[in-house]
Amino acid sequence: MRLAGVEGVVVHEAYEVEDALEAAMQTSDLGVILITEKLAALIPERLSALKLTRELPLVVEIPDRHGTRRSKDSITRYVNESLGIKF
Repeated sequence: MRLAGVEGVVVHEAYEVEDALEAAMQTSDLGVILITEKLAALIPERLSALKLTRELPLVVEIPDRHGTRRSKDSITRYVNESLGIKF
């Protein structure tokens, strides 16, 4: 990500994720926060609250270097559930 000009913070524990997220929230010119799925799983309630109450920054969960934790059909399933389609 640094090669693409994206600055970031490396964290491993839930309290580090909370601290880094809080620091990011205090940055007024930040529009997007990228967080790995693994780290997002450490603080699901905080991220849900953030997504529901804040317009900016946009929080995007991405796979880490080991790949995604989602199943292959996760997007299809999400769309089906959103539209109320059951197969």
